[in-house]
Amino acid sequence: MRWRRNRRSNNVEDHRSMRASGAGGSGAGMLRLLPIVFKFLGFKGTAILMVGIIGYGLLTGNLGSLLGGDLAQQSVGATVQQPLQETAEEKELVDFVSVVLADTEDTWEAIFRQNGMSYKAPKLVLFRDSVRSACGFAQSAMGPFYCPGDQKVYIDLSFYSQLKNRFNAPGDFA
Repeated sequence: MRWRRNRRSNNVEDHRSMRASGAGGSGAGMLRLLPIVFKFLGFKGTAILMVGIIGYGLLTGNLGSLLGGDLAQQSVGATVQQPLQETAEEKELVDFVSVVLADTEDTWEAIFRQNGMSYKAPKLVLFRDSVRSACGFAQSAMGPFYCPGDQKVYIDLSFYSQLKNRFNAPGDFA
């Protein structure tokens, strides 16, 4: 697989050993429509659409409202640290998402530079089952999301299994 030779991002925070409890706003907004969009556009079409949405939001500074984020909603509850038990498949996925993030950082950095702007790379937070963000309490069922409150992208690695098994989207991205 060619991706293994590429640069890894240092902007990955691994919160998979933490368990969040509580309730609050999600910040998922229109990302809840992802399965429907995926059904009609397929994997490549959905990926292109997501890159376009994120790019538009970053260029206009309006990504939070575009995705339905609400900074007024704060999460409640505690976060509990547990020992991380990671499978070989998960280790490979962590490596893979780090490479994908590095590629997006390089791409957006170049686009912003060409337009005389500076790009601030977001952090990518890996979580398992649920997580607290500045946008509130989130669960894996929401899918990957961006929270403008802390400028972080959140993803549960089980999303890749869901792409592969539920939506029959095999390949490097599933």
